[in-house]
Amino acid sequence: MRAYIDSDILIWHLRGDRRAERFLRSLGSESGIELWIGALQRAEVVFFMRPAEEPATLAFLSHFKTEPVTQQVVDEASALYRKWHSSHGVDINDAMLAATVKNTGGKIYTLNVKHYPMSDLVVLKAWK
Repeated sequence: MRAYIDSDILIWHLRGDRRAERFLRSLGSESGIELWIGALQRAEVVFFMRPAEEPATLAFLSHFKTEPVTQQVVDEASALYRKWHSSHGVDINDAMLAATVKNTGGKIYTLNVKHYPMSDLVVLKAWK
């Protein structure tokens, strides 16, 4: 099963948050779980890393498979964005991850469950 990790969890881990570290270790050790990120979640992390952070950040991200963006995903994400942006604060990156998961299967793990109101997705809060 694909477990898609939202960028908020990745960022908290890179900032040294122990909850993020424990969560990712626990999830990654479960049998049958593959850790994935969407292309835009990877972009959110790598676009804003400082030069000194690059080696550690890229080493960390190497533990995740990255799903590429397709035309189908972009088109579906645009519809999700228009539907949910004003009511739930869904941004482009959220819509892209939701559309990615709709097309590939799996679950989304995030701290911002509100950003994924789509009833046909399985969205789980990583920790409380």
